[in-house]
Amino acid sequence: MDRNIQMVDLQGQYKRLQAEIDEAIQKVLQEAQFIKGPQVGRFEEEISLYLGSKHTIGVANGTDALQICLMALELEPGDEVLLPTFTYVATAEVIALLKLRPVLVDVCKDSMNIEVDRLDNFLSKKTRAIVPVHLFGQGAHMKPLLEWANKNNIWVIEDNAQSLGASFYAWDGGESKMAGTLGHMGITSFFPSKILGAFGDGGAIFTQDTVLADKIRQIANHGQREKYIHERVGVNSRLDTLHAAVLSAKLKHIDQFISRRQAAAAMYDALLKDSDLILPHRSPWSSHVFHQYTLQLPKGMDRERVRAQLMEAGIPTMVYYPLPLHRQKAYAQEGFFPHAEELCQTVLSLPMHTELDPTTLAYIAESLLKTLS
Repeated sequence: MDRNIQMVDLQGQYKRLQAEIDEAIQKVLQEAQFIKGPQVGRFEEEISLYLGSKHTIGVANGTDALQICLMALELEPGDEVLLPTFTYVATAEVIALLKLRPVLVDVCKDSMNIEVDRLDNFLSKKTRAIVPVHLFGQGAHMKPLLEWANKNNIWVIEDNAQSLGASFYAWDGGESKMAGTLGHMGITSFFPSKILGAFGDGGAIFTQDTVLADKIRQIANHGQREKYIHERVGVNSRLDTLHAAVLSAKLKHIDQFISRRQAAAAMYDALLKDSDLILPHRSPWSSHVFHQYTLQLPKGMDRERVRAQLMEAGIPTMVYYPLPLHRQKAYAQEGFFPHAEELCQTVLSLPMHTELDPTTLAYIAESLLKTLS
């Protein structure tokens, strides 16, 4: 078989949707409104409708989105923000850049999301906010987290960069709610490899709060509501018109993107279920959209040997993440983080994208099983 296996197949997805995407791009080129063109506002409305978010503000990338959310809260230097230690560095990075203190919390071994049951251990008089990360495509345990935050008067910003389209089941006995819309604010990234990817960097902020939305729009636009009248310190962060046009074209297919990923994950599960591998957990409170298919190798197994053998078979893999934040020099923190420590030694992510076919999935699974024997 063809051994051109990729972690993410952006070319294949583009070719499948080429006519729609090219038409959207050509319209932007013809209109030549490359900054704040009509496609930006249109996309913000479309994704708001999809998610059930009252307000959506497009920005330049997911990292900017999180920084702008924190700026909107007007926190003081030294205020503390809780976040998981097992996550990408950007979540902690913007907290530190704003002279706030990132306080790292361990994660659950199964879902790999923030360990809500231990939040009281990290609460202090300076705790002002918490950033749950919906990791790898699945939501954190938001109901008890929001109850805890409300009780302690803590702001909640959902980092939904990896789980756009995931939903929380029967919220408060009613309809499902989408990840990124439950906290005071939520953010996402449109990095090309995400569930909904642009053709470059992009991001968005979601909120149901009109006052916060107004602040966010000002901050993202140099702190101004009216041109040349600057009410607050801001930044320059906007979603480009070309990216918005591409995202609008792709948004129509997001449910198909998710179902293709879920079908690929289900096939991986079926082929690997009788092994000693710990397969991705499905939480009872949230759907899983499989931004990554991240499993856990048996404890003590030589992961680099497994990866090397798979690479010899033409199969790429990734390790998200090899070192927890509390062991990074820039964010070092003393504490007890047994789950994150173990996960960093055992996790392995297999190829996951919308263009995987059954033959390729079977080859990947069979090759992985051979490395375990």
